[in-house]
Amino acid sequence: MFVLLPTALLVVTSFSRRDDMGRVIYSFTLDNYQRCFDPTWLSIFGSSILYALLATLICVVVGYPAAYTIGRASPRNRRLLLTLVMIPFWTSFLIRTYAWISILSEGGLANGLLLSAHIVPAPIGMMYTPFAIVLGLVYNYLPFMILPIYTSVEKLDNSLVEAAYDLGAGPLRAFSSVIIPLTRPGIAAGALLVFVPAIAMYAITTLMGGGSNPTIGEVIQNQFTKARNQPFGAALGVLLMLLFLVSFILMGRRKSAAHAA
Repeated sequence: MFVLLPTALLVVTSFSRRDDMGRVIYSFTLDNYQRCFDPTWLSIFGSSILYALLATLICVVVGYPAAYTIGRASPRNRRLLLTLVMIPFWTSFLIRTYAWISILSEGGLANGLLLSAHIVPAPIGMMYTPFAIVLGLVYNYLPFMILPIYTSVEKLDNSLVEAAYDLGAGPLRAFSSVIIPLTRPGIAAGALLVFVPAIAMYAITTLMGGGSNPTIGEVIQNQFTKARNQPFGAALGVLLMLLFLVSFILMGRRKSAAHAA
């Protein structure tokens, strides 16, 4: 009830109009969806997907070695490493985001280190850039990548890896032909857990992007609050949900094909 009713209301609102006061008039129209395909909004959708894909890719590259190390560690060290991964969840992501704003600002720690090492002659602007947005997404969603991969690594059958070595495979061949395929479900689950919320996240992109690099999450939030255009915001939200649905279907088909193989 608490999922379907709000979703149904969102869909109904997306086919409605608004009056001059910003109130919703429940009369059927497709204007909101037609407006969604304006090049301006399509470009924002594209940039949001790009940010989410970059964040997901970086999380895989950074998170897989960490998850593999945790999964192959001794039980005592494993608990310690898992605790270190979970520590960021103990603090509000807004506080952690503001901490990164302080670090990346022109008078922050990052510029201080670069200046002291004589790498740059003057402070560089890192805030309110695509770099800052992707960094914020990666930092906040990296644990969502590590934990599913760790679960797959923990269940990895060592005898299969040893058999690969016995049959003449080197470390790289064993890793690419045995370890990666066996841990692929964890990679897929982690990618989905990072990619889906990264597209819709607006708090991080607003704070670290400064509105100069708008994302679809920011646009939807602005339509419901500042612009008071709930029908158009609802239409964007429905399209975003359809994008999520397609992602889940494609992921489900990949898992089915992997099990069949």
